[in-house]
Amino acid sequence: MFQTQSINPDASQPSSTADQNIFEHYDLGGFFDETVAEDRSPRPASERLCRRVAELAPGDLARRQAAAETAMRRLGITFSVYGDARGKERIIPFDILPRVITAEEWRTVERGLKQRIEALDRFIGDVYGDQRILNDGVVPRSAVESGEGLKKPCIGLKPPRDVWCHITGTDLVRDGDGTLYVLEDNLRVPSGVSYVLQNRQLLKQTFPGLFSGNDIRPVDDYPWKLLDCLQWLCGGRVENPVAAVLTPGIYNSAYFEHSFLAQQMGIPLVEGRDLMVRDGFVQMRTTRGPQRVDVLYRRVDDEFLDPAAFRKDSMLGVPGLMDAYRAGRVALANAPGTGVADDKVIYTYVPDMIRYYLNEDPILPNVPTHRCGDADGLKHVLANLERMVVKPANESGGAGMLIGPASTAAEREEFAAKIKDDPRDYIAQPTLALSRVPVLCEPTADGELNLAGRHVDLRPFIIRGPETYVLPGGLTRVALTPGSLIVNSSKGGGSKDTWVLS
Repeated sequence: MFQTQSINPDASQPSSTADQNIFEHYDLGGFFDETVAEDRSPRPASERLCRRVAELAPGDLARRQAAAETAMRRLGITFSVYGDARGKERIIPFDILPRVITAEEWRTVERGLKQRIEALDRFIGDVYGDQRILNDGVVPRSAVESGEGLKKPCIGLKPPRDVWCHITGTDLVRDGDGTLYVLEDNLRVPSGVSYVLQNRQLLKQTFPGLFSGNDIRPVDDYPWKLLDCLQWLCGGRVENPVAAVLTPGIYNSAYFEHSFLAQQMGIPLVEGRDLMVRDGFVQMRTTRGPQRVDVLYRRVDDEFLDPAAFRKDSMLGVPGLMDAYRAGRVALANAPGTGVADDKVIYTYVPDMIRYYLNEDPILPNVPTHRCGDADGLKHVLANLERMVVKPANESGGAGMLIGPASTAAEREEFAAKIKDDPRDYIAQPTLALSRVPVLCEPTADGELNLAGRHVDLRPFIIRGPETYVLPGGLTRVALTPGSLIVNSSKGGGSKDTWVLS
């Protein structure tokens, strides 16, 4: 499936220090470490991994790390940072030590994510339909109608198979006591799954022996699951449905992912200018003439999808696309309008949605969150800014945040003015003691292995197709800067392979 070359760093003899504890001098820093226990021994799930690392000759792990980075550059595994004067294209730093999750814990995560996306999907359909949850006052109508994610052209829409969120990336964090929390939901055009697939492939190439003796759930069937979902959306109305990936183009920060997924699924990668609506159907321009397209995996934001329905100045969309969608002549994944639930204010109501629609208690809790749009929440946040993480409701990638403990008095004063000016647009959360995992750092002065703890989060990906599929593991993002809590790649974060044990 992956057309990449194998990489075999110079073979090395096992180290005579294999029985030594590689974490003997590891600094836990007072945080929960997912790999290292309080006595600095490996946790049971990571024992085999740590034993294999301990067997390596001095410098061998660093050589494999360098080989992986070389492979990333050669394969063009990059992302773009808007407004970065140092250059648009970068590789995401990759740490060669995987993160390990037990099968038992993953079963709970999987159940919790399926429960959550079921409730969110029902909520979106309800908001654009009967609005029962708003009429019953479970979610305030004002919270929905004041948000940027509500799209009036989507009111009354009936998406194929009655599914709105086909691909979701949900961010999870672990606090200092080991509890997993949902940090946020990404329901519009979530990105990062290509790095999950490539990280696994890179680790297999550069460190194949690491997988020996570890029963690890595979991730490389994700593109086929995604393609099955896209074709399923056509609902049997087309015998051999034609699918394509709709990208904003090469200047989009996630263009590598768009092209990678199109290649892995074996379907065309198209831009808005490659498509037209003719006789009510979406047509793709090809060298053989127009070809009908039945389903689009769209990586273009709602506002730019169709200049006739949303932003009239959009050069990225397809005029008439929404009319074809309403008529059932093309399927879109994700459905337009899903951003109504991709709002950090609406996030605070997801536990209520789960109880309302499913009559169940949430399996995965939210991070405790204060809504600045509520009088009591606003008062509490303004009085405790130095201890809070404050986020705008509709930003992503760590943009526009205030991290209270790392802020100055002047920054807090400026942010307080922003909150007072538009309280609905902000939520605040306590500064969590995010869990850490070891990363490989520069060797010590005497050439010894140097492992240091860094904070992480996790973004699993969920596909709602013929069945709901949760990719085992997901994208582990690492805050590589010592002491930093920001894991986003645009802020210097890296990534790791994520192992879910069978």
